[in-house]
Amino acid sequence: MDEDESPTSWCPSGDAHAPEAVVLGVRSGQDGRVVYLADPVPAQQVLGDVPEGIAPGRIMRFASHCVTGCVNRRGDDCTLIERVLATPRVAGTAVPRCHLRARCQWWTQSGVDACRRCPAVSTRHHADDELSELIADPTTTREQLDAWIAAESG
Repeated sequence: MDEDESPTSWCPSGDAHAPEAVVLGVRSGQDGRVVYLADPVPAQQVLGDVPEGIAPGRIMRFASHCVTGCVNRRGDDCTLIERVLATPRVAGTAVPRCHLRARCQWWTQSGVDACRRCPAVSTRHHADDELSELIADPTTTREQLDAWIAAESG
């Protein structure tokens, strides 16, 4: 991602198989948080190394261009980051170093709050994790998220 590239915005939860896709980071530890790479690696260079039967999104996070037809797109905004930001932030969450930030849609749209939550975002969610299901569903409203969080907290 040179500075000379076009000003296309990038999705930090992108499609691993998009021609321009890069590895944003690798999942690490029990909580599956993303550890960001210092420099982008083209996804095509690593996809062949993922063991058969393992979804690439299970072990890596990919970035690719934001596309107009994305189910999470509303005009120029990404509704996925809006749903992610509706969840409570873990205290003390550091802002990761990220090679994508200068062109990141989430950064452009929501700034540092998006960056604090980004390491916890999973391209692949577990079917038994209702909150992840709600966040991933483009039809979920902020009110639905608030109600779920209130019910779990109370």
